[in-house]
This record gives sequence, structure tokens and C-alpha cells, in this order.
Amino acid sequence: MGSLRGLRLAAGNCFRLCERDASSSVRLTRNSDWKRINGFCTKPQESPKPPSQTYSHRVPLHKPTDWERKILIWAGRFKKEEEIPETISFEMLDAAKNKLRVKISYVMIALTVAGCILMVIEGKQAVKRHESLTSLNLEKKARLREEAAMKAKTE
Repeated sequence: MGSLRGLRLAAGNCFRLCERDASSSVRLTRNSDWKRINGFCTKPQESPKPPSQTYSHRVPLHKPTDWERKILIWAGRFKKEEEIPETISFEMLDAAKNKLRVKISYVMIALTVAGCILMVIEGKQAVKRHESLTSLNLEKKARLREEAAMKAKTE
């Protein structure tokens, strides 16, 4: 066991020495590249060639469907359907969808809070009537037994 541990330590030390030597040579390479990038190269710079094709940086447009038009109106981006242009950008549509998602989540939060309040009120009224799930279940079982007994008598 001791010899294995010594072997592992020696291998680790050797690896660290090799790693240190390799990183220093990489640093030298990176520094020389950095000098070339900054324009310290002794070669004369060639003039850049004009691009063969001209690229227009236009945003791709999308023709909205009827459902997407409704989303744009519900999100408040446009007031009327006639105001919506023939083509819109995907970014505009995504922004409208996100805004609508937020509105729907707010409605869901409000409905959840209202449901919780309603359940608390219902529970307090049930306590005033001295109703509980146990008493309701016992009444239901007694009623089912009576129906089963009546059915057995008729047969």
C-alpha cells in the first residue's frame, strides 16, 4: 500500500511539472498571437477586399395567422385588427406572446387566491352547521346499509 501511495505522489508531481512547462509554452504562443492581432506584425497590411455579395441585416418577417393577430390585440400591441401590418417581425410576436403569458399567469394567481378564500369560507360555514367529513361519511354508510337491508327484504 505504501509503495502505491508513493507511486501516485510521484506521478502527480511529474504531471504538475509537465503541465507547468506546457502552460508556459502556450502563454508564449498566445502572447505572440496577441502581438499579431494588435498590428505589431512587420508585414505590410493588405487592403481588405470588398465583399462579393452585399448582406442586408433585415429582420425576417412573418405573416401572422388569425390566432396570432388575436394574440397581438390581447397583448395590447395593437388596438384593432386593421392596424396590424401585413407582415410582422418574429420578435414582435414573441414579445406579444410573452406579455400574454404574464397576463394569463396573473389571472391564474388571482383565481387561485379567490378559490382558497372561497374554500376557507365554506369550511367555516360547515363548522357552524356542525358538519365534518367523518359525520357525512357515517351518514352515507348508514344510508347505504338501510338500502341494502331493504333490498334484501324484498328479495
